[in-house]
Amino acid sequence: MNSKKILSMLMVGATVTSLMAGSVSAYAADNTETTEAASSETTEPLTIAEQGIFSAGGTTITSDGTFNPEDQWEETGAGQTSHVDHANVLYQIPEEETGLPMVFLHGYGQSRMCWMTTPDGREGWAEMFLRDGHSVYLVDEPRRGEAGQTSVSGTISTKTLDQRWYTQFRIGRWEDGKSVPNEGSQFPNDDNSVDQFFRQMTPDTGMTSDMGGDFDNDVVAQALASTVDEVYERSGKDSILVTHSQGGGPGWTAAKYTDHIAAIVAIEPGGAPSSDSEDYQTVLEKKIPITMYFGDYIDNGDTAIQATGMWQGMRQACYDFADAYTKAGGNCTVVDLPKEGITGNDHFMFQDLNNDVIQEHIENWIQENVEA
Repeated sequence: MNSKKILSMLMVGATVTSLMAGSVSAYAADNTETTEAASSETTEPLTIAEQGIFSAGGTTITSDGTFNPEDQWEETGAGQTSHVDHANVLYQIPEEETGLPMVFLHGYGQSRMCWMTTPDGREGWAEMFLRDGHSVYLVDEPRRGEAGQTSVSGTISTKTLDQRWYTQFRIGRWEDGKSVPNEGSQFPNDDNSVDQFFRQMTPDTGMTSDMGGDFDNDVVAQALASTVDEVYERSGKDSILVTHSQGGGPGWTAAKYTDHIAAIVAIEPGGAPSSDSEDYQTVLEKKIPITMYFGDYIDNGDTAIQATGMWQGMRQACYDFADAYTKAGGNCTVVDLPKEGITGNDHFMFQDLNNDVIQEHIENWIQENVEA
């Protein structure tokens, strides 16, 4: 069977089968009324014309010496190669493709899984945008997930850090061994969903820091740009780049390495480039329309939690970027969801109970601001 054709039986397996069926896990019935309503809705079948997996970018390292096929187990690797630091990309093309392709890049400690589903088993944004006529390209960045082959040696931490990230992601407070989400939260907070959420965390094979301190922005940016170029080669279309959190950095930088970014949708990026930076100048020169989305519990966050002040600062950097970009003739908006009347969202708004509402908001922005 052609590797570019339907691969659900092997590569994508039950996850994509579940996505196409729009299934909701049995335990979702224990969630809030919103989740109960979502689980009872009938979702129309989604027809995928083509799907597959490919690698993009990366390098090949060759060791000194000569490989001896009669001594293949020798320990030095003399004369051998290692193909490393590429992106691994799962793609799906809907039968009714009416919009530009979308390339999705996850954030710290995550993989492409975060776009495919939710902790309580509802549709993820990948499927929602497919239904709106976009092909989707879901990236595992270099040294993460299925792109784990690396040119640098990292350390896979065994520290118990779930609650660190629960707090940083502005879900709420963790008290007495339980998740206590913020008031009005859209986070699916039943026990099974919390368990599934934590099990999404994906180690990075190329970092020694358990806080992302030695994240290689440029390596990821180049692989991301190679993905965008591959999409252009296959489709003849520029891509809408969707980034999350730490992935926002490579999203800005990728514009240095490709001319085929149609727009950038940055979901709570960890800041934005200053107006005197090369990244800023590049996206401005290429006239890339940009929108950045921020959720709740930033202005009204718990002041006793360090993350509140951190997110205020990171969002302000994005407001500063948008102000400079717009004054320079660019198209950039920062969407503060509570000001739009959309409340209760944390750092993972694309997995929250109202992820469909935010997805629709983004699709409307695309229709109004991005040339097909």
